[in-house]
Amino acid sequence: MFEIIFLGTSASAPSIRRGLSSQIVKHDEYRFLVDCGEGTQRQILQAGVGFKRLNRILLTHSHLDHILGLGGLLSTLTRWEALDEIEIYGGRNTLERVHNLLYGVVWPNRKPDAKIHLHEIKPGVIFEAKNFSITAFHVSHRGPGCLGYRFEEKSHRPFLAEKADALGVPFGPERRDLVQGKGVTLADGRRIAPDEVLGSLIKGTSLAITGDTGKTSNLLDAVKGVNTLVIESTYIHEDAEMARNFGHLTARQAAELAKQANVQRLILTHLSRRYRERDILNEARAIFPESYVARDFDTYSVKREEK
Repeated sequence: MFEIIFLGTSASAPSIRRGLSSQIVKHDEYRFLVDCGEGTQRQILQAGVGFKRLNRILLTHSHLDHILGLGGLLSTLTRWEALDEIEIYGGRNTLERVHNLLYGVVWPNRKPDAKIHLHEIKPGVIFEAKNFSITAFHVSHRGPGCLGYRFEEKSHRPFLAEKADALGVPFGPERRDLVQGKGVTLADGRRIAPDEVLGSLIKGTSLAITGDTGKTSNLLDAVKGVNTLVIESTYIHEDAEMARNFGHLTARQAAELAKQANVQRLILTHLSRRYRERDILNEARAIFPESYVARDFDTYSVKREEK
């Protein structure tokens, strides 16, 4: 299961109730910060999630409302939070701007107190753990190197303990090997195959975060079938032309993508201050009923769809 905590949900500039783009994705002991708009470190404190293990940062693109908070956050993390290394992932243009921010402003004449690794990435798998992976995908916005991220648990076959008990499989390495898909030989000479004690394949949960995007036609494959899609909704349909001009989406476009991609749930973020929340929500739900508008400090669990 993944968990996403929204730290900032406003577009371009903060409002009284909404900070700038940032969210934390959690899976077991792993924590990833996705984007880091101005004021993110204060939002982290106010959300009560703290800085522990927050050493991996994924950036969607180079615009200031998505990266400007890195200066203050990394200064705090490296001085006070005892993090030895911090990993930052993004496209080339994004990392060039981040480098200028960090080494031209935050640490212009010295090295930081921790190792900062800037990883230039392209579409494809960028991180893999035992139980899940993260894949970057191309997003069309203003400028090159814009990315979205798909978090996906690995599919697995559940171990059926009752069947193992009936077959006399002892507790210990034999059960471990069967879970890993290896056949075992019992003390009485019987050979037990994994298929005898494993259930049907269960697809892992998945979450996609697009960042800012100006069109959806190239996102269908990247977000298809995810349990939760997080995408921007800077405009509503009556301002569709303005959305096109600035490389952003309307709530209707986001909902149409969610419907076409057969996702389980749609969460809209990056909201303009010019609209009422209910106008955005109503436009999306007219097309895709499982639509939600994120607010700062909202937390969503990303679970497998219950049939």
